[in-house]
Amino acid sequence: MEKKIKISELPEFDVTRYLDSEQAIAEYLTVVIEDNDPAFLAAALGDIAKARGMTEVAKKAGITREALYKALRPNASPRFDTINKVCAALGVRLEAKPIHR
Repeated sequence: MEKKIKISELPEFDVTRYLDSEQAIAEYLTVVIEDNDPAFLAAALGDIAKARGMTEVAKKAGITREALYKALRPNASPRFDTINKVCAALGVRLEAKPIHR
C-alpha cells in the first residue's frame, strides 16, 4: 500500500533558485503578468529582487531598501513608477502585446 503524502510534508518551493538570468526573470514576469493580479506582480518582483539581492536592486532602482521591501511585499499595490524602476534595476522591461492576434 502506497503512503499518501501530505502537502505540509512537501519541501517549500523557492522560485528564487531559478531566477538566475534576465531571460528566466523575463519569462517568470510574463507568466505573472498574464495572471492579471497586481499583488502577485508585486510579490513576484519581490522574489526576483531577493534572488538578485534586495540592497543592490534598491540601490539600482534609486529607492531605499525598506521602501523596496514595503512596495514588493505580498498584497502590496506599488505605483507603476516603482515597478518600472525595479524592472529597470533587474534588467528587464514591461512590454505590451496585443491580446488577440
